[in-house]
Amino acid sequence: MPLCLPGQRIGVMGGSFNPPHDGHRIAAEAAMKRLNLDQVWWLITPGNPLKSNGGLSSLDSRMKLVQVFARGPRMKITGFERELGTRYTAGTLSFLKRRYPAVRFVWVMGADNLASFHRWQHWREIAATMPIAVVDRPGWRHAGLASPAAQALKRYRLPESEAASLAEKKPPAWMLLTIRLSGLSSTALRIAAPRPARKAD
Repeated sequence: MPLCLPGQRIGVMGGSFNPPHDGHRIAAEAAMKRLNLDQVWWLITPGNPLKSNGGLSSLDSRMKLVQVFARGPRMKITGFERELGTRYTAGTLSFLKRRYPAVRFVWVMGADNLASFHRWQHWREIAATMPIAVVDRPGWRHAGLASPAAQALKRYRLPESEAASLAEKKPPAWMLLTIRLSGLSSTALRIAAPRPARKAD
């Protein structure tokens, strides 16, 4: 677990990061600045319950790759979910709130995740655990805002002008952050990656 102190504002950005890319870096740095955070935790998950994990690289190798993008002393890389024994965000965030009750956490996720948020286990519990910053992603803004979860939580959406105080808000509280967009995606990078040459028989 990264070191944190009571009263600090910490953004938790979870994902498989398979592989990490510049879009992740842009999102993390924008969240740090716009939300006035002390730290951003890159939480590398053992696997995504909603995706096939057949082509998933090892947790240790993904954590090493993230080091290229999580730049600066306030960017922290952690894979503590492996020791926690859960792949579900609801359990992870509940653990963080119990362990660090005086820390002001914000869950940071992409607009693509908002589009499928209603499929996450205990998604309403997640929204009630800590404020959520939804970072814009190319092609996902409208789908995210039109999603069942966004509609159900519509009355709790805050304007971007209050971004600097989101960590202080009592959940449910969320907002969509407009940032400089990157068209990169982990899926596209995996598809484009050269495959190792097969040995001749």
